[in-house]
Amino acid sequence: MTKTVLILGASGRFGRNAQCSFSWAGWDVRTYDRATDTLPDAAWGADLIINAWNPAYTDWARDVPKLTAQIIETSRDTGATVLIPGNIYNYGPEMPDILSEGTPHRATNPLGRIRIEMEQAYRDAGVRTIILRAGDFIDIDASGNWFDKIITAKAAKGRISYPGNPDLPHAWAFLPDVTDMAAALAEQLDQLDTFSELCVPGFTLTGRELTDAISKVTRREQHLRQMSWLPIMFARPFWSMAAPLLEMRYLWDTPHQIMSNALQQRLPEFQPTSLEDALAASLPADVNPDGFVRRPVSALPRRLVPFNCSCGNTQTS
Repeated sequence: MTKTVLILGASGRFGRNAQCSFSWAGWDVRTYDRATDTLPDAAWGADLIINAWNPAYTDWARDVPKLTAQIIETSRDTGATVLIPGNIYNYGPEMPDILSEGTPHRATNPLGRIRIEMEQAYRDAGVRTIILRAGDFIDIDASGNWFDKIITAKAAKGRISYPGNPDLPHAWAFLPDVTDMAAALAEQLDQLDTFSELCVPGFTLTGRELTDAISKVTRREQHLRQMSWLPIMFARPFWSMAAPLLEMRYLWDTPHQIMSNALQQRLPEFQPTSLEDALAASLPADVNPDGFVRRPVSALPRRLVPFNCSCGNTQTS
């Protein structure tokens, strides 16, 4: 194996973190440029393609099947394995409290069905595929997700805005851990099944527990308020993103957690980042001026990697 990875969607949150994780792990990292590259040429010689393309919700029905077909065809032609950051949309509003690799995919809502059909296309195609499924991301840089755009947007003023019932458990994952896991799994490509689905347990927190943890990290009391969905509801006739956001609202009012031993069995040496360190690294300087922390990355032996270091070994394909 040449240890070459092509990252699609390298400027997005998963792709950006994947560049760092795979670069630190000694991989030759290529990034795809839509303006100049063709997928078959960019992927030629790659051992792994990371599909971190993430169209806007409003474009999923049109773009996801088309992009899926392109990646499957490229994987067949090049022999590259495909790794996809999965989410929990597949389970649907009636999902059970405990989620794992064996939980049935029974979503009937549009976005959930698109994810089910996408994953099934890879399974049916017979190309080597890894689904690395996780809850909502806690990222080290603001990327417009729920954590930084809504929940902690006013943490500098001591206010946390939570979009659901603050007493129900919700699944979270620290994104640098997830991409480090991806890099560690990539070392085992020949040992994995043709289609592998692995769930990341991450953190299970209620809104109140998350607020208390942020208060502890920032050493200032954070006051929890429940976000109102009324502005999004009123904007629905005029704003195309309102409908899909409302469609996925159930995730904040349905208790759930991810529990799985599969990743631990695959990566027994991996040491996930603690909740305190993850939150410290994710909060901006005006909230947590001491946010720079260092993490042991067991997937990358004998290295101690700072969260905000730059990535090397990365080239534009």
